[in-house]
Amino acid sequence: MLPKIRQRWLRPIGLLASLMTLYLVPSWYCGRDAQAWFNGDPGLQRALAEEQIHFEEKDDRHRVGPTQNRFSGEWALVTHQMTALGLAQLCLAHPDWSARYAPWATRAALKSMSPEMRDFGTRAWNEDALSSLAGSHGHAYLAYAALAIGMARLVDSAFPVREGRQHDALIAAYERRLLASPTGLIETYPGEAYPTDVAAVAAAIAVHGRATKADHRKVLDHWVRQVRRVQLDPQSGLIIQRLSAKDGKRHDAPRGSGTGLAAYFAGFVDRPLFVQLADGLWQNETALLRFGAIREYAKGYSGDGDTDSGLVLFGVSVAATGFALAPSHALRRLHEFELLYRTTELFGIRIQQDARTRFATGGPIGNALMLALLTSGPEVVE
Repeated sequence: MLPKIRQRWLRPIGLLASLMTLYLVPSWYCGRDAQAWFNGDPGLQRALAEEQIHFEEKDDRHRVGPTQNRFSGEWALVTHQMTALGLAQLCLAHPDWSARYAPWATRAALKSMSPEMRDFGTRAWNEDALSSLAGSHGHAYLAYAALAIGMARLVDSAFPVREGRQHDALIAAYERRLLASPTGLIETYPGEAYPTDVAAVAAAIAVHGRATKADHRKVLDHWVRQVRRVQLDPQSGLIIQRLSAKDGKRHDAPRGSGTGLAAYFAGFVDRPLFVQLADGLWQNETALLRFGAIREYAKGYSGDGDTDSGLVLFGVSVAATGFALAPSHALRRLHEFELLYRTTELFGIRIQQDARTRFATGGPIGNALMLALLTSGPEVVE
């Protein structure tokens, strides 16, 4: 009699134990360093920073000419830009690290502005952005580099004067174009306006003001108003991915990937807007087995993954999930950060090598993004 009773209970107990293991162990393993990242562990931060410096050194030796593919060009620019942002954020958080990282922030930022990095935009517009500053064409893609330059100027007292003047001229052109836009949008490429790219424009203008003491409040206030009036979907709290720069007509859905990166950029400009966009992301968060992710499309919309979102699986976006780390970290939302970091660790596959660490699946651009997103906070306006 007794063996039969034991046998009857063994199966449900075994099943329960298996379910608890599935629930607890993978999330524990992938989240074991989440709180350390959240608290700015110096060892983790330095290891990822050193990986990107290693990349920049190798890139200097092996870099080739302009890329023929627009997306490859964008990725190359953003890799150097996000490296510069991450290193500059570390300098702001740890001033005693500036001797090591500020020169590298400048080096990566200047590389992101180089002719071969912006060639994809030159071909799209049939004109170079820096040779046509008096014109009305948006060239919003170059704001990513302009933001990196501004952050380098903020932390590196040895930033070169000539490149600083070139940066001043580009910011002046962006300011004039943005003020002239009734929607708060300027085009990235002919006929294509992306609120996320214009958020980078606004961030670049704001950081220029911090680095040079220039007063840009008029244009930044204009941008914030138009984000709320034209570019933000009130139902979902997400930014619309693409619109008409002239009349704000929607050409895409409200999406998580664009909102996540726009939120990071908004942190450089306006804290209330930053919080509002972050709240939109968290409203579109989902979780399973203590792993968190951000849905790519707002409720009522659907679509596939693309260059902006990366892989979209069961409705959630790799890019949106990664980008949401920045507001979770900067706004000190530990619960959201831990959920998202576990997913990042699961799919990113972090590898330690000597004094460096990297996320294996993202390549250089993934590591550059992680450096900027996981060290976010010092750049956020109060």
